Amino acid sequence: MVEYLERIKELEEELQKTSYNKRTQHHIGLIKAKIAKLREKEELRGSAKGGKPGYDVRKTGDASAIMIGYPSVGKSTLLNALTNAQSKVGSYDFTTLTVIPGLMGYNGAKIQILDVPGVIKGASIGKGRGKEVLSVMRGTNLVIILIEINYPEHLNILKKEIFNTGIRLDQKKPDVKIKKAAKGGIRIGTTVKLKKIDKKTIEVILNEFKYNNADVLIREDIDADQLIDCIEGNKIYVPSIIALNKVDSVSKDKADEVAKQIKADILISAEKGLNIDPLKRIIFNKLNFIRVYMKEPAKKADLIAPLIMFNGCTIKDVCNRLHKDFVTKFKFARVWGSSKFPGQKLLRLEYVLRDKDVLELHLR
Repeated sequence: MVEYLERIKELEEELQKTSYNKRTQHHIGLIKAKIAKLREKEELRGSAKGGKPGYDVRKTGDASAIMIGYPSVGKSTLLNALTNAQSKVGSYDFTTLTVIPGLMGYNGAKIQILDVPGVIKGASIGKGRGKEVLSVMRGTNLVIILIEINYPEHLNILKKEIFNTGIRLDQKKPDVKIKKAAKGGIRIGTTVKLKKIDKKTIEVILNEFKYNNADVLIREDIDADQLIDCIEGNKIYVPSIIALNKVDSVSKDKADEVAKQIKADILISAEKGLNIDPLKRIIFNKLNFIRVYMKEPAKKADLIAPLIMFNGCTIKDVCNRLHKDFVTKFKFARVWGSSKFPGQKLLRLEYVLRDKDVLELHLR
């Protein structure tokens, strides 16, 4: 594993020294492809040797969010402020030695918040239990990056570690299709003008991954990193929040300056309870929830306890959420809210629901 890590370090240093322009684009793309392949080999070797397992977290609630930050940034204090969890709080590093879950209630939703050990530089290659901690992120719906006001430089370090572990923050999977072919070389089709990568670079990267014959269809402007992600096909796409903590320890001007510098979503003080409710609202909104109120036939709708679903969900998704047999037993539904008229009879399971819709299911 050491030689892989050393080679990755060498290539990353070469990458930093190489200025990006049209002449170097192909070379930079090739370096990035080599780094990605070396990381994959390192992970495979670690798995073969029986590396340490990740933390086992039992999921509860409608969604889960993980708090990531350096040791002593205030994650445990924030968890206690957001939820009913009693995470041990201390002023020294590595207070949290395991995953501490808490359940946050907001707008009818129950959101699991995970407090994990602090992440440091080199976490993605195993430093400070980093691989175990970062592996938990792959099963969550939201990442809350907690930054201490006096250490804004930690943000870029954390983002790099998260990126290196195969998690893409605030991105969507690129609309790219790659299909291996028996012959014909690399055939590239596009529906948009490519500004971040040229066709020669695409070929160079594909060849590095042993794609010598392939049909490629690109429907959006992508860069080399996104192409590599599509080739590997193992990336996780998760929204994130940047919360700037301990803002009560500096002046308002200083806090505003740092917040602007790192593009923080919110300024908080977990210890003083500053802006905790606004943070709850941001968490709820970032999770892209909608509330669906269920109604039994001939009865009033339950407008107190909504069913929490994700935006874009269908009647079929609700059926699957309620019971494994509801889809096969589905006869029709009535919807109040987004339907053309109140209580409209709908026969399609694919009907897309909207926030605060009232749904009445009729089963066989």
